[in-house]
Amino acid sequence: MTLIRTGLTLLFLLATLSSSGAAEADLRGIIAKFATAKGFSEIGAVVHELAAAGDPLVERPLSALADGNLYIRKADSVVFVGKEAGESVQLSDPLSGEASGEAAKDDITKIKVNNTLRRVIRDALGTLTLGAKDPTVRIAAADTMFKTPDAANIEPLDAAIAKETVASVKALLEQARAASILVSDRPEADKLAAIALIGARGDRDAVSLLTSVEANASGAVKEAATAAIANINSTLALWDAGQNIWYGISLGSVLLLAAIGLAITFGVMGVINMAHGEMVMLGAYTTFVVQQVIRTSFPGLFDWSLVIALPLAFLVAALVGLAIERGVIRFLYGRPLETLLATWGVSLILQQAVRSIFGPTNQEVGNPSWMSGSFDIGQLAITWNRLWILVFALTVFGVLLYVMKRTPWGLQMRAVTANRRMAASMGIRTPWVDALTFALGSGIAGIAGVALSQIDNVSPNLGRGYIIDSFMVVVFGGVGNLWGTLVGAFSLGIVNKFLEPYAGAVLGKIVVLVLIILFIQKRPRGLFALKGRAVEA
Repeated sequence: MTLIRTGLTLLFLLATLSSSGAAEADLRGIIAKFATAKGFSEIGAVVHELAAAGDPLVERPLSALADGNLYIRKADSVVFVGKEAGESVQLSDPLSGEASGEAAKDDITKIKVNNTLRRVIRDALGTLTLGAKDPTVRIAAADTMFKTPDAANIEPLDAAIAKETVASVKALLEQARAASILVSDRPEADKLAAIALIGARGDRDAVSLLTSVEANASGAVKEAATAAIANINSTLALWDAGQNIWYGISLGSVLLLAAIGLAITFGVMGVINMAHGEMVMLGAYTTFVVQQVIRTSFPGLFDWSLVIALPLAFLVAALVGLAIERGVIRFLYGRPLETLLATWGVSLILQQAVRSIFGPTNQEVGNPSWMSGSFDIGQLAITWNRLWILVFALTVFGVLLYVMKRTPWGLQMRAVTANRRMAASMGIRTPWVDALTFALGSGIAGIAGVALSQIDNVSPNLGRGYIIDSFMVVVFGGVGNLWGTLVGAFSLGIVNKFLEPYAGAVLGKIVVLVLIILFIQKRPRGLFALKGRAVEA
């Protein structure tokens, strides 16, 4: 019995090898026709014949032909894939890719192609990949054939649709077939059905295709295309509004990170800290240093670089903030103008220090793999780095809210904010509350710099771009109120993104500033005003 099984297995293997050998021999026979083909039309016929074989092996010679790397050796008319190397050409087998020596340029002839032939090859490769095992390859082929419809694609697509088992891929293949029907001579009823299918797709590629159909069609087909375009555009307008909202939320998360530390120091201490943006910058440069160390010494940890940088950035910025408060600001309480000027001078010193250490040019901070790329939800394009920054900003907000509401230190901070003299009379050491609060606000700005390093240029001027926006968020939301900072950041972010398409980025910011000034005239304490005896006095 064992001998019988072994014999049957050997027979099966021999049959498989012989059939694959025969298939390869047939392909080589078709490839050999390139040597006798005259003119682009005959070369195109050979391309179609290769594609009709449906063997993935033909992708190599077809790609080489499209790139102008397919050659004929004059001595024996054998076809090779070639790669120029000085005065000679390195030859390889068109199917296996094995090296086949080299030849002088005078001993071989390059098979010439034009743009029309390249389109034929591209379509042939697209047809070939319809039967690929990998669904992503089939999706890419369907997308290519949708964007470049051709009546010759209908039959291959019919065959692929009949074999397709994945519902999402099958839907894309059907859409590609509908696009090909619209450029064919099929009956009007088929074209109307195709327009309905493409209209249901509802994206910008569908609008582009239907626009060309509308321009060249007449009668019922033209009317159907016009109606489908109108429906898609109305849907896309809603998606565009949603995209602007997402961009606004994304910008709002950045503003929240940049402003939340400022909201604490401004609210508790009443200090206008113009060096707050430089705390953000220090956090970004801490991330750069961490990544440089990881690149040179521990490259396998690069995906963890941001996680490692977060506590270090917080510590660096908090210590610098503590030094600023103890060395400068504590001598200037009650003199807001002098505090503003002093912190502005500190910001210039920090910027110049960073320039001296790291140079004035932008520094490279890489994205970990889990923050790279994007994905789509309907017609919304969402990048992973922006999404993670939003999650991170909300997490920081939640942790800070817990510290403020549920810890003894948070209670002391709120007491000092409400009534400094009463808090001091109750035994709270207000100078140290001020110092630690300033350090906390600076540390949060530092971890904001870690996030901003993923979406902005890391340079000595990084913080300057966020300081004005941060003050606008704090004043608009309500000085010292965390919920006001949250609402203010997202509100200003969304308003900015809706104004930019009409007014431009710079004019949009000016309009927002004017609106905030008008708002403050009506509500001087912002959206969420803090309540306390000192405030109401």
